[in-house]
Amino acid sequence: MLALKTVSEFIDNVASDSPAPGGGSVAALAGALGAALTAMVCHLTIGKKKYEDVQTEMIGLLGQADELKARLIILMDQDTEAFNRVMEAFGMPRSTDAEKEKRSTAIQEATKQATLVPLEVMKLAERALTLAKSAAEKGNVNSISDAGVAGVMLKAACEGAALNVRINLATLKDGRFVSETRALLDAIATNVEVLSDGLRKRVETVLS
Repeated sequence: MLALKTVSEFIDNVASDSPAPGGGSVAALAGALGAALTAMVCHLTIGKKKYEDVQTEMIGLLGQADELKARLIILMDQDTEAFNRVMEAFGMPRSTDAEKEKRSTAIQEATKQATLVPLEVMKLAERALTLAKSAAEKGNVNSISDAGVAGVMLKAACEGAALNVRINLATLKDGRFVSETRALLDAIATNVEVLSDGLRKRVETVLS
């Protein structure tokens, strides 16, 4: 499991000549880190007398941020596993027409599954960014820079995952799946841009 490696081990794995773990796993990690920072801001707000009026909300945000963090950590491994299945499909025999057809079908199916993993990263990053924005607006102002970094990481997670979705869509023949996935990708990316911009403005207002 990638999450059980040391930071140095994971970085070295990414830097190696192996194509996985790659950008997809890194995007999921960025999302997990963004959710973790959001949780930290909540922790640093809960129990503070100055923020008594938002205690219930912060406790709720904390629970959601922790859940998203855990799911994004799992997706780090799932992205690598999905890529490996694509590579296994490419390695299938293709000596006969039947083998070629079976191989082609396997490649398409594996690629479709490999598309769904980064798409899920995008969805979770979008949700986590909503939490980070709330934490920045209502949480401990002394942690505003941490909320800002959370926003940066979550936007990076979404943009990185989107690149992985797009590269897979380019090789898929299922037109309906491609069009529906691309529409969802665009919708998430647009909302993430709005959320990220709002969070950044909040941070800049506090820090100015």
